[in-house]
Amino acid sequence: QMPGTARHDREMAIQAKRNLSKTTNPVERLRLQCLARGSAGIKGLGRVFRIMDDDNSRTLDFKEFVKGLNDYAMMIDKEEAQEIFRIFDKDGSGTIDFDEFLVTLRPPMSNARKEIIMQAFRKLDKTGDGVITIEDLRGVYNAKHHPKYQNGDWTEDQVFRAFLDNFDSPYDKDGKVTTEEFMNYYAGVSASIDTDVYFIIMMKNAWKL
Repeated sequence: QMPGTARHDREMAIQAKRNLSKTTNPVERLRLQCLARGSAGIKGLGRVFRIMDDDNSRTLDFKEFVKGLNDYAMMIDKEEAQEIFRIFDKDGSGTIDFDEFLVTLRPPMSNARKEIIMQAFRKLDKTGDGVITIEDLRGVYNAKHHPKYQNGDWTEDQVFRAFLDNFDSPYDKDGKVTTEEFMNYYAGVSASIDTDVYFIIMMKNAWKL
């Protein structure tokens, strides 16, 4: 079973929709619109930006930024978009770095949560090189319980790969999961869980920490 359940996702989406009507901060409003789509919502916006970044500069100008928000069906007016863009265009260059943008959009987490996420990461990263790969998973994650392995649809490696794809950036699935990608995934899950204690218990159970 995949840590980060559908139930948390639903709770988070409902909570985000509820909070949307209360908040006036434009960055927070955009964050909540993403979270209303579940824990992969922010990653999804990243994918839209990635597709638009034709020259692979990893930056967006205002026109691309607005087009990305519209393509992703974000309800946002031009003034609000300008305000958000200004916040992220710290040096006034007329472009924003979208990796930085996505990290800032990520829901903030307490140190206690970050620490337990890193514990899970270190447990999975058998080789200790800061990246989780199929090789790392062989020793930690049992593929044989997976229904698709049991009915012969998938090999062990395919089970591992599907597992990694959960965490992997959707626009850049390379079968490797970095700390950043792992953190991004759990920032989404974390947003649906009110207390640190409950989040930590969930992580401990999920990863047998």
